[in-house]
Amino acid sequence: MGNSKSGALSKEILEELQLNTKFTEEELSAWYQSFLKECPSGRITRQEFESIYSKFFPDSDPKAYAQHVFRSFDANSDGTLDFKEYVIALHMTTAGKPTQKLEWAFSLYDVDGNGTISKNEVLEIVMAIFKMIKPEDVKHLPDDENTPEKRAEKIWAFFGKKDDEDKLTEEEFIEGTLANKEILRLIQFEPQKVKERIKEKKQ
Repeated sequence: MGNSKSGALSKEILEELQLNTKFTEEELSAWYQSFLKECPSGRITRQEFESIYSKFFPDSDPKAYAQHVFRSFDANSDGTLDFKEYVIALHMTTAGKPTQKLEWAFSLYDVDGNGTISKNEVLEIVMAIFKMIKPEDVKHLPDDENTPEKRAEKIWAFFGKKDDEDKLTEEEFIEGTLANKEILRLIQFEPQKVKERIKEKKQ
C-alpha cells in the first residue's frame, strides 16, 4: 500500500477507531477502500447516505429515517460525513454497548438538537420508522401501537410523561429505556423482531 493520503487510512484515525469500535484493522482498511470508491472526495453527502441506506431496506421507504440518522451522526453539522463519522455511525447502530446505542438514539430523537426530547419529536421519528415497516407487518402490530400517533403516545406514557408540553432529558431517556425493554422495542426499527413475533403467533 502506498503512503498517498487517498489510498491509506491515517494511523491516528485507525487507532482511534479501533479504540472506540469493535472493528479490526483489516475491516477498517477494507471499508476505507470501498468508502473511497463510493465517495472519492472522502465525504458522504446526505443524498449519498440516503442511497446507501436504501440498499439495506429495498422493500420500504427509509428516506425520512435516513435523514434523521445522518443528522445524528453529522457530529460537526457540516452536511457531510467523513469516514470517521461514518464508521462510528455503523458501530453505534450495530455493535455499540446498550448505553452507547441509547446515547445515539437520544440524539436521533432530539431532532432540533436542544438537549431534550419533546412528544412531537418522538412522533416525527416514529413516523419515519413507520415508513420502513411493510404494510403487512403493520397489520400484526398491537392495536395500541399500530399507528405512529398511538406508538408515540405509548412511548410518552412509558416515560411517565402525561403532558404534551413535557420534555425528556437524556438521563431520563437512557434510564427509562434500560429499565423497560418495551420502550426499547418501541423506539427502534427492528423488522426481524416483527417477523419473529408473527411466527410465534402462527404456532
